[in-house]
Amino acid sequence: MKKTLLTLSLVLISAIAFSQASVSLGLKAGANFANTNIDGAESITSYHGGAYGMFKFTKIGIQPEILFSKQGSDGVDLNYVNVPVMLKFYLAAGLNLQAGPQFGILLNAEDDAGNDLKDTLKGSDLSAAIGAGWDAPFGLNFTARYVLGLSDINDESGGTDVKNRMFQLSVGYTLFKLGK
Repeated sequence: MKKTLLTLSLVLISAIAFSQASVSLGLKAGANFANTNIDGAESITSYHGGAYGMFKFTKIGIQPEILFSKQGSDGVDLNYVNVPVMLKFYLAAGLNLQAGPQFGILLNAEDDAGNDLKDTLKGSDLSAAIGAGWDAPFGLNFTARYVLGLSDINDESGGTDVKNRMFQLSVGYTLFKLGK
């Protein structure tokens, strides 16, 4: 089994090294400007951070991420682990357009008084994300992204639909890269 895994790893590394494809891993963090669709809810400024992988094939890339994200609105703090999977279309000089789904898992939720709200909310969230970015040649990358909640996160029957909304600004750094 170990020999098979080693052989497959060597074949994959060789294929990447001699093709137009590349694989990279990095870290990213940034600011969230989050809200919900509830009338009168005020936006909050918070943060996100985590890791990403990148599979790039000339002008197209696929970038899965795993991020801790503080979201919600004024008076309600929601903490998620989000997993966006972005399709990136490269223009010129590292500029790119991005779109893809984002899957969120609710870690905890509480109001300003410290009351636990997790039982009143669904444990998952599905969103659509669109944005633009720039991958600098020295490993840094910058992203601006809008995330629109598609699923109702309110778990109370007969209640108002509650959906997350968020604008994100991120800075990332590629730790290592295989391929071109």
